[in-house]
Amino acid sequence: METLLQGGSQGFLMAGQDLLLSLLCMFGDWYNSSGQVEHIGRQFGETNTSYLIEQFVQDWHVFLPPPHMRALQVCPILGFVAVFLTTPIILFRIMSRAHLRQQTRYLLLANALLSDLIFVVFYMLITCLNAASVLMSDLACGAFLFLMGVLYSAGVFSATAIVVDTSLAILAPLRYATLWPTSRTYGVIVATWVVSVFFPAASVALFLWYHATGPCTQLICSLPLLLVLTVSHSRPLQVCMLLTVTAILVILLLVVAGYVALYCHSSKSGVWRRERSSRAKGTFLIHYLHLFLSVCPILLLVIELLLYCNSTGLNPSADLWISLVMCNVLLVLPKGLAPFLYGLRYRDLRGPLLDFFGLNRPRAITPVM
Repeated sequence: METLLQGGSQGFLMAGQDLLLSLLCMFGDWYNSSGQVEHIGRQFGETNTSYLIEQFVQDWHVFLPPPHMRALQVCPILGFVAVFLTTPIILFRIMSRAHLRQQTRYLLLANALLSDLIFVVFYMLITCLNAASVLMSDLACGAFLFLMGVLYSAGVFSATAIVVDTSLAILAPLRYATLWPTSRTYGVIVATWVVSVFFPAASVALFLWYHATGPCTQLICSLPLLLVLTVSHSRPLQVCMLLTVTAILVILLLVVAGYVALYCHSSKSGVWRRERSSRAKGTFLIHYLHLFLSVCPILLLVIELLLYCNSTGLNPSADLWISLVMCNVLLVLPKGLAPFLYGLRYRDLRGPLLDFFGLNRPRAITPVM
């Protein structure tokens, strides 16, 4: 029994040392400036390893306050619950109805919601692993980051395809069926996923190269933490991510410009002066709101990367707060709102959602005497 207890305690100390070395490896630049790393380095060979781990964790918690971290980690979980309750219903409705599968707008919407659903699932999984302090190899972390980059890019390109489809339907209504048939929609959906692979590939490759040349063998795969402790100290990774994110931001701005052009064209034709103009205004408002929420985290990330490139004296705690709000709140918020915005807007999708939540109550009909 004593042998088992000694083996368990040794295993716990070894796991604690691995966590200490991983955190110290990622946390090194800030920790070096605090002067504590030399103190730990001199005492690391001593037998009181638990004291060293406790001392480092105290300094780590100054950088990462646990109550605030837990509060921000709730946001991806709430986004996952919101998406998981609505998106499968919308997808099942679209795929189970032949007349919906023959409409381009529903197919593109299903593609966008599917990418959002898988993205939120992966992000919640990484959030749970980070909350449990699970260490990952750089290859496994790179695979997670690559998949999330592909899924996010697929959502951006799906939004672009939706605005192109809407533009053709409004600007060329007589030739719309010829220019964009249903068979071509499937090719566009495949193209969005193929093109989405190229955007995060270069950034993840540089991330793997950066960690391959460093002493870290395992790390905490947290996107906000990696932005602060990895991207901020690698100029090639900063430039590559800046180019990638700028390209995505330009695409989103082109989508916004497309909706503005559609609004100007439809206003000249007198659509907004009719009795049913309120429905068109509501549709445009939903698109603008969703695109605005999608642009906010990308714009904030561009500003953060520009600060990395032009400044070396940033406060890591404040920088981490910006990254946490950007990744855990602003990045997940449009994903969680999209199924409610579009699902409750389209008549063919609103009924099943209201039936699922028990809100679609039949109206009582009073007989006429």
